[in-house]
Amino acid sequence: MDAIPALDTYQLSDRYDREDGRVFLTGTQAIVRVLLDQARRDRAAGLGTAGFVSGYRGSPLAGIDLELWRIQARLKADRIEFLPAVNEDLAATAVLGSQQVETQPDRRVQGVFSLWYGKGPGVDRSGDALKHGNAYGSSPHGGVLVVAGDDHGCVSSSMPHQSDVAFMTWFMPTLHPSSVGEYLEFGEYGYALSRFSGMWVGFKAISEIVESGASVELRGPRAFIRPDFSAPPGGLHYRWPRPDGSTTACRAR
Repeated sequence: MDAIPALDTYQLSDRYDREDGRVFLTGTQAIVRVLLDQARRDRAAGLGTAGFVSGYRGSPLAGIDLELWRIQARLKADRIEFLPAVNEDLAATAVLGSQQVETQPDRRVQGVFSLWYGKGPGVDRSGDALKHGNAYGSSPHGGVLVVAGDDHGCVSSSMPHQSDVAFMTWFMPTLHPSSVGEYLEFGEYGYALSRFSGMWVGFKAISEIVESGASVELRGPRAFIRPDFSAPPGGLHYRWPRPDGSTTACRAR
């Protein structure tokens, strides 16, 4: 008779601590883990970066701030700053400021990877701040994910909302993961895309996924193929001021 294999020893903290194997994550926890994984990847690559996250709660993203507060010690250890904002506009403006770090001679880190979050109506009301953030751009060792909680079924909202249309209007690349596991994969890709292109990257989190949970098989860091592309003079990323002395939000595309 074959021996019964021993059960895996599993702690609740493994959802964030494990780097291989299987973990259980809610959609909200997966979004939080995207930040922790980016910190891990940067350390492994020898980069001295920090993280920043700011936004405003609202269903289906009503639990993100609670989860971030719950793991404050873990965030501090990974040099990730959580700033709960008074509204979505101020959160987006703070995220924009995080991408200025690489232009400062007295900076203490190489760059800051940032995450903004808000429900669909918050995306609408913050259009000017998000549009300007994308126009100014991300930094080469930073990057920005703009996580929109979309309630297509109007379960907890005054009307259905679909933020990808707004993202397209602001010329933001848009990612739409279809499972909790894909949150981790698309989050990794989103930061790589933002760092390469200088764009802020939209990330749709619909109710059916972000409010669900699943067992996720963790995968190792991915190697993305960089396009054969020569950037124009001045590059594609945040810079201040422009070479002509102007402070308007305009970059080469």
